[in-house]
Amino acid sequence: MYKRILFPTDGSEASGRAALAAVGFARSVGAELVAMTAVPEFHTFTTDAEMLEQTAPQYAEASKARAGRLLDEVAEAARDAGVPCTCLQVVSDTPYEAIIATARAQHCDLIVMASHGRRGIKGLLLGSETQKVLVHSAIPVMVHR
Repeated sequence: MYKRILFPTDGSEASGRAALAAVGFARSVGAELVAMTAVPEFHTFTTDAEMLEQTAPQYAEASKARAGRLLDEVAEAARDAGVPCTCLQVVSDTPYEAIIATARAQHCDLIVMASHGRRGIKGLLLGSETQKVLVHSAIPVMVHR
């Protein structure tokens, strides 16, 4: 049924729970996992405290280290379950577009994502990358809550 599953992570608690579900599902269907995380591009003019305090090379190194930690957690869970796993860091200011593009580029046939469950005004103001992927993806999306 599914052969390659994309699992995007942002390092949140919800994403951690979804990682275990994605690994378990991949194992049950005999699929391989592609774990990815998207980090924002460096901008000289920004309100992001990390970017204000760092140079572009420092930001890139810090982003790479953070992404490595996030992806290592998924890779370890996959390894423990005997699921083949590839890890990718993508640089993009629009995570939902990066998720969809990565799924296409990696020939994934399913995207498994966490939902933070924001509702009402908070959900409206903060938006939802999961919702955006659901709306724009031609690839099936499984949402873990």
